[in-house]
Amino acid sequence: MAKYKLEYIWLDGYTPVPNLRGKTQIKEFASFPALEELPLWGFDGSSTRQAPGGSSDCVLKPVAIFPDSTRKNGAIVMCEVMMPDGTPHPSNGRATILDDPGAWFGFEQEYFLYQDGRPLGFPADGFPKVGQGPYYCGVGYSFMGDIARQIVEEHLDLCLDAGINHEGINAEVAKGQWEFQIFGKGSKRAADEMWVARYLLQRVCEKYGIDVEYHCKPLGDSDWNGSGMHANFSTTYLRETGGKEYFEALMAKFAENVEEHIAVYGPDNHMRLTGLHETQSIDKFSYGVADRGASIRVPHSFVKDGKYQGYLEDRRPNSQGDPYQIASRILKTISEVPTP
Repeated sequence: MAKYKLEYIWLDGYTPVPNLRGKTQIKEFASFPALEELPLWGFDGSSTRQAPGGSSDCVLKPVAIFPDSTRKNGAIVMCEVMMPDGTPHPSNGRATILDDPGAWFGFEQEYFLYQDGRPLGFPADGFPKVGQGPYYCGVGYSFMGDIARQIVEEHLDLCLDAGINHEGINAEVAKGQWEFQIFGKGSKRAADEMWVARYLLQRVCEKYGIDVEYHCKPLGDSDWNGSGMHANFSTTYLRETGGKEYFEALMAKFAENVEEHIAVYGPDNHMRLTGLHETQSIDKFSYGVADRGASIRVPHSFVKDGKYQGYLEDRRPNSQGDPYQIASRILKTISEVPTP
């Protein structure tokens, strides 16, 4: 038997953006524990805006477990927050996701690395002399600096060690801005892994004295790009059957639910969805083949030979969006379109 360090992590009750919380429990197991071996645990919800002080107990229900290579016998345990009676807590967005094993999601997480209150590599006053452009997928000290790549490479290795289905990394358009991608089969897996990947990134940054800035437009009303979390999605029907008639009905339903989608696609999205910088305006809905200025980008592969099959990319979710709530809303809208 060995003692394992189980880091239970969960989302708190802060709005409009929940924070990650975590605490460690020590348990003995003969080998790396399976999910079903993990006990429920609890925490003080009055300290996380999830319960009043007079009745503060909340329950942590493990939903996924990942090896943590930074600790001897370490594991990260993603949890849902439950009420003492076993029902989902009101802050539990994961519990609202329709259970569809045929749903696939791929999230593209953009973010800024910040130090001393400004993007990494920015001067103390103003903006870099070189505007955005050469930083995208860039190389070299003058563009990338000397810390950022260490952080993103270390984060990538930790995600791979954990078994997260990490799809890749790249430097983004603005200085100090980066992106990573997570893909998962099943309606909840990609969102689970995205939250764990965010947790690992923030923990890596601690030792470098760096913060992760997820705000969708941290540089305000400037000509510097904001940050998104584009959501690529498909269902079994969309991949295997599809068809132009179904696709157009699906887009009509997305258009009907614009406000419902925007409500869970991250705060301050009006600052990012302006119709500029590869975005559609927040009050409009559009779709187009290979159109990065549309609400939904339709890949060339989707319309090839007139089949209208495959995946679609919703470009409206922003970098602060909760992937649980995003996945939940997308699947709810899809469910409103009947299939034969």
